[in-house]
Amino acid sequence: MDRMLYVAMSGAKETLMAQASNANNLANVNTPGFMEDLNQFRSMPVFGPGYPTRVYALDERPNINFDKGSLQSTGNPLDLAVRGEGYFAVQAPDGLEAYTRRGDLKVDANGLVTNGEGLPLIGNGGPIALPSYERLEIAPDGTITLLPEGATPEALAIIDRIKMVNPPADSLIKGEDGLLRLKAGGEADADAFTELTAGALESSNVNVADALVNMIELSRKFEMQVKMMKTAQEMDTSSASIMRMG
Repeated sequence: MDRMLYVAMSGAKETLMAQASNANNLANVNTPGFMEDLNQFRSMPVFGPGYPTRVYALDERPNINFDKGSLQSTGNPLDLAVRGEGYFAVQAPDGLEAYTRRGDLKVDANGLVTNGEGLPLIGNGGPIALPSYERLEIAPDGTITLLPEGATPEALAIIDRIKMVNPPADSLIKGEDGLLRLKAGGEADADAFTELTAGALESSNVNVADALVNMIELSRKFEMQVKMMKTAQEMDTSSASIMRMG
């Protein structure tokens, strides 16, 4: 009886965790460059003295979906999308380098270039900062050229180059903050062959229909686990009643 109750209890708990992950995917459907989290269930034996007769359910994220989202033209020169494989390098809140495909950039009052999450974009020598400008162009290789404010057209100057990397997918891990990092730690080398498209954004790679179907399926699984717990309680009550009759 306790085995049935424990399996159902752990199954309901892990199903709620999977539902939270799926809800996070749905919440980021409109987040540029978002990469979907994948989930799977498996049973795990409870080891201890004696034979492992007890198991519990485990929800885990084996990896993320590395498929690319679709390109959406915006016409904004600060909206960037990586062509094919590769990532932008940004400075994470902990000060270390991390990677993302999100390229909705903006320039703050201090000239610092950040993405939609407010994370500084990294160039050749660290976070990129721009002086006041009248016109800005970003080449496919990430080179930033601008015309300083009040200058003549001949004063076009190269300011920096956006760092883009392309490490193997199996060497990356996604953190709870949604950023990618190298599993081994450290920083990835800049990749000269990775290119970007200016004036466009990459959409999230979450399939809304699949996520909604998954949400319904997880809800039914949770209801089934709760029903199993109620059944275990009823069977326990019936057993106790039979024992009292004896």
